[in-house]
Amino acid sequence: MFWTRLISGIVLIILAFAVLFFGGPVTGIAIMLLSIVGVFELCRVYEIEKHSPAVLAYIWTVLYYVALMFSKESVLGVSISRFAMPILITYLLIILGVYVFKYPKYHDREIMAAFMSFFYVSVMLSYIYKIRVMDNGGYFVVLCFICSWGNDTLAYCVGVLFGKHKMSPKLSPKKSVEGLIGGILGAGLLGLLYSFFLKAHVPATDYLPLKLFIISALGAIPAVIGDLAASAIKRNNDIKDYGKLIPGHGGVLDRFDSMIFTAPIIYFLLEFIL
Repeated sequence: MFWTRLISGIVLIILAFAVLFFGGPVTGIAIMLLSIVGVFELCRVYEIEKHSPAVLAYIWTVLYYVALMFSKESVLGVSISRFAMPILITYLLIILGVYVFKYPKYHDREIMAAFMSFFYVSVMLSYIYKIRVMDNGGYFVVLCFICSWGNDTLAYCVGVLFGKHKMSPKLSPKKSVEGLIGGILGAGLLGLLYSFFLKAHVPATDYLPLKLFIISALGAIPAVIGDLAASAIKRNNDIKDYGKLIPGHGGVLDRFDSMIFTAPIIYFLLEFIL
């Protein structure tokens, strides 16, 4: 199990960096496909993965990413980027229409699960692509991995060595307060160290080490919430993993649960701080 997890983790990291290296449509399409799988996994938890609300979530995921990837184009003089919010609102209206006109086939829980699947997975993960297409985004997108996977690894190490106070005994008995603090500060330190590499590749930025420390530390906080939220959903629905796509790790949501929350926060922190 350990070697399976290790090997698949290494392959996953290589694939992730390859996809992000090429950027543009390659990154956009890869994140879109990742999102569709994640939406499928979450809809399967509520047993609607083959029903119309979930099918609409798959279709709207594609529409949303197409709008993102062609955001600089225009239709009838209107920038496609302005269609992102109408796409979200239209999706909500349509699945509510399905709820109404097929009543009582679907319960409100299933309709809300379909909307959450689209917003929670597709929209939130799209910020990885949004960071990648920023100026110097190829360098900044690494912060998503520092704040999610780096934070997770360091939190585990600190928790094993110094953990005494349980952070969430019922939800995640192995996580400790010490591990939480160690993961957040560790992510900040990784961001600080990364800034020294970044200085040679991006335009001069005042106080870059301090800024990346702040961004990475703050970005690690939602990563913890994302991880625990995904665990709470699994416990509420008595499942061990969301899927089996990644050997030793589970599904997309098992591996990217923390990054779902981290990516949007990193995007806005980069906008405001850098």
